[in-house]
Amino acid sequence: MKRKIVTIAPDLCNGCGLCIGACHEGALKLVDGKAKLISDSYCDGLGTCLPECPTGAIKIIEREAPPFDEAAVAAKQSTEKHAPNKGGVPVSQPPLACGCPGKMAKTIARHLATAPDAADPVSESRLVNWPVQIKLVPITAPYLQNAALLIAADCTAFAYPDIHRRFMTNKVTLIGCPKLDGVNYAEKLTAILQANDIRSVTMLRMEVPCCAGIVNATKQALLASGKMIPWHVVTISTDGAIMDE
Repeated sequence: MKRKIVTIAPDLCNGCGLCIGACHEGALKLVDGKAKLISDSYCDGLGTCLPECPTGAIKIIEREAPPFDEAAVAAKQSTEKHAPNKGGVPVSQPPLACGCPGKMAKTIARHLATAPDAADPVSESRLVNWPVQIKLVPITAPYLQNAALLIAADCTAFAYPDIHRRFMTNKVTLIGCPKLDGVNYAEKLTAILQANDIRSVTMLRMEVPCCAGIVNATKQALLASGKMIPWHVVTISTDGAIMDE
């Protein structure tokens, strides 16, 4: 049958992944750093993903395609919701908020009054990029090129008071919580590492067991990227002390 369905121009797709969160049917997936329609029968052709695409890579066209299969979508979503991946966490992702201007990637210029190695805790922000959530960061964001990455568990910023001076200075910060997000970040991080010349990776985690997820995902990504990138892990205790680095 001939019906309306989405099409994605690979040359325009920047791999940000925003369309994937906007597709309630789960018809889209990142493949080799690009959004791809994984099954015609999963796409209802309504185009809820269109407003999320910052590059105009997605369009609605009319072509021959099997009918939208609502039952197959429901079965797929039920399976993904309850089936753990290799990291032991569900593979499905909650939808991203729609139309949020805060998703737009930008570099933040910093003119610091305090030297990075100052003895006193920093009094100004050292954040140089936005967004910071791993799920929201575009794979080809300009600030990722030739960056030193800080991949930090969400709670570390609240547990360790000097995180800006000690860890964020001169680094691009990516944060997440694999337990609360319910995802394995390995695929997204792999795409980031493959698409950019990353100089180094610092992983900042809490001592609690669930924080191992962000470290494991980053290590998987480093291995899958095929690149030799220096990395190390720093562990923060729940009372705010550096336990291991």
